[in-house]
Formats: sequence, C-alpha cells, structure tokens
Amino acid sequence: MSPQNPPKASPLRPLPALIFASRWLQLPLYLGLIAAQGIYVFHFWVELVHLIEAAFGSQTALQALVNGIGYKTGTEIHALNETIIMLVVLALIDVVMISNLLIMVIVGGYETFVSRMNLEGHPDQPEWLSHVNASVLKVKLGTAIIGISSIHLLKTFINADNYSDRVLIAQTAIHIAFLLSALAIALTDRLMSGSHGDEH
Repeated sequence: MSPQNPPKASPLRPLPALIFASRWLQLPLYLGLIAAQGIYVFHFWVELVHLIEAAFGSQTALQALVNGIGYKTGTEIHALNETIIMLVVLALIDVVMISNLLIMVIVGGYETFVSRMNLEGHPDQPEWLSHVNASVLKVKLGTAIIGISSIHLLKTFINADNYSDRVLIAQTAIHIAFLLSALAIALTDRLMSGSHGDEH
C-alpha cells in the first residue's frame, strides 16, 4: 500500500498573501541590528586595546579608559589601579552581554516572526532555538536584560563616589523593576503554558 501524499496547501488569496508577505518588512530591522552588533564588536576591541596599552604604561590609553568609564578622583591618575581595571572589565562584559542580547533578538526574532532558518541538525544550532517561540523569547530577553542591569549596577556601586545618592537609588529601583517584570513575564508564560496543557 503506497503512502498517501500529504494534501497540498491551497494558495492564499491576494490580500492574505500580501499581509503574510509583509513580515519581510522586518528584515531591514534585523540587518540594522547586525550592523549594531558590528559596532559593538569594534567598540569592544577599542576598549580592550586601550586596556592593554595602559597596562604597558600608555598615558593616552589610560586617559581614554578613565574618561570612558567616568572614573574621577581628587588626584591625577598615572597608572592602572584595581578599580579602573575592574570597571573596564565590567564594561567589556557589558558589551558581550548586550551582544548576546542582540543575537537572541536577531536569530530568535527572525526564526519566530519572519522565516524558518532550517538549522535542525546543524552542529552550531543554538540550544535554545529548537524550542523558541514568542513567549520563550520574551523570558530569555527579560533574563538577559536583568544580567545587563546587574553589570551596570555593579559598575555604579564600584564607582559610587562619582554618583549622587539619588542616582544610586534610582538605578537600584530600576534594576528591581526589571527583576519584577521578568518574574511576572515568566510566571505569566508558565500559567499560560499550564492552561494550554490542560486544554490538550
């Protein structure tokens, strides 16, 4: 007995076809995010080169680092110290985490809202992409934003002398708001997943 051929999908009417094709309008947005990713890579290497040059005694590179991280003291800085190194490293980690966030938005968003990438079986397929959907993507983005906010808050506390109490309190409150928002998104997603499971 020969297997039955799967039914062919009926062609869309002109208006639904146009509406469905409009998803490709998001493609320039994702290409723009790829360009932004390239700028972050360039910024990362500029900061890293400055750090290496400052470690070898370059005053110009040291001043660029100090200005970049907003580090201020009452005395002139002539060499790297532990605080400057820590702030620069945290800034580099911040760039990496934002870059990871961009990758999640670009790859997950394209796969979810534009077109399949057909990466099944590819050795480099991201682990999370196999079960990504709009809800999973929102939760992952929320946790990524919390990580980025944590790095920013840590940088602020390390360099607390250069910030007012109002700024410290505001950044802490914003971080708590991000945390509560991510928890609410995750809880909502779990409740909705549970309700869909009960329906089946």
